[in-house]
Amino acid sequence: MHDLCTYLISMAKLLYFISEDWFFCSHFLERAKSAQRAGHQVLVFTRFNSHQAQLKREGFRVVPLYMERSGINVFREIGVLRQVWRAYRAERPDLVHQVALKPILYGSLVARWLGIRSVVNAPVGMGYVFTAQGTGRRMLRGLVRLALRGLLNSPGSKVVFENEEDLESSVRSGSVRAHDAVLIRGAGVDLMRFTPACAPSGTPVVVLGARMLRDKGVVEFVEAARLLRARGVDVRCVLVGAPDRANPSSLTQEQLQHWQAECVVEWWGHCADMVEVLRRSHIACLPSYREGLPKFLLEAMACGLAVVSTDVTGCRQAVEPGVTGLLVPAGEAGALAQALERLVRNAQERAAMGRAGRERVQRLFGSERVIDETLALYAALADRATP
Repeated sequence: MHDLCTYLISMAKLLYFISEDWFFCSHFLERAKSAQRAGHQVLVFTRFNSHQAQLKREGFRVVPLYMERSGINVFREIGVLRQVWRAYRAERPDLVHQVALKPILYGSLVARWLGIRSVVNAPVGMGYVFTAQGTGRRMLRGLVRLALRGLLNSPGSKVVFENEEDLESSVRSGSVRAHDAVLIRGAGVDLMRFTPACAPSGTPVVVLGARMLRDKGVVEFVEAARLLRARGVDVRCVLVGAPDRANPSSLTQEQLQHWQAECVVEWWGHCADMVEVLRRSHIACLPSYREGLPKFLLEAMACGLAVVSTDVTGCRQAVEPGVTGLLVPAGEAGALAQALERLVRNAQERAAMGRAGRERVQRLFGSERVIDETLALYAALADRATP
């Protein structure tokens, strides 16, 4: 059977449908490279911004997509659906891996029309839909849930979740069949690259690494920094990441520059080398409203940093409270400041949490484990598709 699965994998055309090239490179590149080494012909169907040349160098075929992530214009969305139809009909992939809301909805619909049965859906990166407030957003959330109920777990598909809470709630609600729900914990951390180093000297640095979104708790982080400064706590609070203009929750560059000019926080902008950022830091912080599984926190833990995050889905699966870091209620800057102050003032506790965090990532979140689980899922789908 193993030889048959290997043969089937070697013959399979695997198409990744994902909204943005940067997200593919951040979360799926290593898995795609491993699938290619296993014999897959890999196609990447995405909106290209700055990574198209890199993906071509990796030997992937690229299929450009023209789509707005946050768009709800009916005519524009019909145009996107036509692009998906043309790409799937032209390529006739044996297996599609669809990531995030629009790829899942449009890709699953087209796959059903064309008889493509081997489908992997990954409902990640949908935080804004499920955290935004307001009447209009609640109505949108209801429509999205209704659409997902019909398309998320169509016949022949598997649904990948990054944490147990999302998996269990989706099965409980009936939107995913229990035998089709798969747990693969995040994108995986390269444990050879993200390694502990000696803590830097000088004033403790607390870093928040993420897209500059309100949903990531950036506003609460800045308010916590104000509170720490008012208490006379010797600490540098640093934001690392860029705004995401396609996301309605994005902060503006002007707002970030204003905070920096006030000397409340430092804003380093986008940094490609997160290893270097983490080695310049003492504590990692992500006061997010919701996550699948926060890659930034796992990378920080792999580097031996204590972490502070929120007691919400995704973050509480990453952090073991009191052991690898601290969890606080979402949206509460005061509680966040208190937790940060505790770790800023206690280097011994930080070090102990950092060691425990490294061990936790090694045990649960290494990239090799995530790659193996993903390739095993592909092989299972190929095996099932065999007459």
